[in-house]
Amino acid sequence: MIVVTGTTGNIGRTLVPLLAEAGEEVVAVSRQPQPAGLPAGVRHARADVGDAASMRPVLDGADAFFILLGGELNGHGESPKALLDAAGAAGVKRVVLLSSQINRTRPEALSHTRLREFEAAVRASGPDFTILRPGGFASNAFAWSESVRTKRTVFAPFGDVALPVVDPADIAGVAAAALCEDGHAGRTYELTGPEAISPRQQAAALSEALGEEVNFVELSREDAHARMAQFMPQEVIPGTLDVLGVPLSAEREVSPDVENVLHRPAGSFAEWVARALPAFR
Repeated sequence: MIVVTGTTGNIGRTLVPLLAEAGEEVVAVSRQPQPAGLPAGVRHARADVGDAASMRPVLDGADAFFILLGGELNGHGESPKALLDAAGAAGVKRVVLLSSQINRTRPEALSHTRLREFEAAVRASGPDFTILRPGGFASNAFAWSESVRTKRTVFAPFGDVALPVVDPADIAGVAAAALCEDGHAGRTYELTGPEAISPRQQAAALSEALGEEVNFVELSREDAHARMAQFMPQEVIPGTLDVLGVPLSAEREVSPDVENVLHRPAGSFAEWVARALPAFR
């Protein structure tokens, strides 16, 4: 049995069906009532990954556990060790944690303190763990969906700064491999797309997919900060803007890990757009 947290997000919505299609027994965990569209045979459990007591009955009898932090990422909940101890007591042998590339490239970033604590707890929990460190998500472009639908315009800062954004479906694919296959124990995978792409180029990809011109308007850092404050915690915004505007060389690099694990090239931003197009029409 595989327990998957974060099942209502961009990764979980793909990971759960992948595991179910592979014939795995899956428990999909969320803090909210059962989400629509769970595959047949998948059991839903309402619990909070930041509350070990709520997770204990869910983990009972599980072999593998996928940890994705949601609202508790920037919080100050109980020690991550409590969750990993609960998993060990339940008999979980294999743990896969969704972390972030930032934990390698900017190890002192205050916004990722909680993730670093979870990485340490996972590494200490036993030998069969895998840590996934994706860079920026292609799906962050959903933030532009309304302006593209209503104004055929993308508003974003740092228009010509290119980063190798990763398709969340590829993150889910690597997570599924790490949960189900041998050979990933003790590994840390850095997950990126196949090439660096700038916001201006992303707008062009949207334009091509829609068959209509999508304009690009470059925001100042101050204007971008104000927009992000509508949906992001204030303490996360400066670091996010630093990555987007003045990325380190390591954050610009394309990692081979997606291709090495999935035995196919990582998906491009244009391929993600083709699947996500209804959100922009």
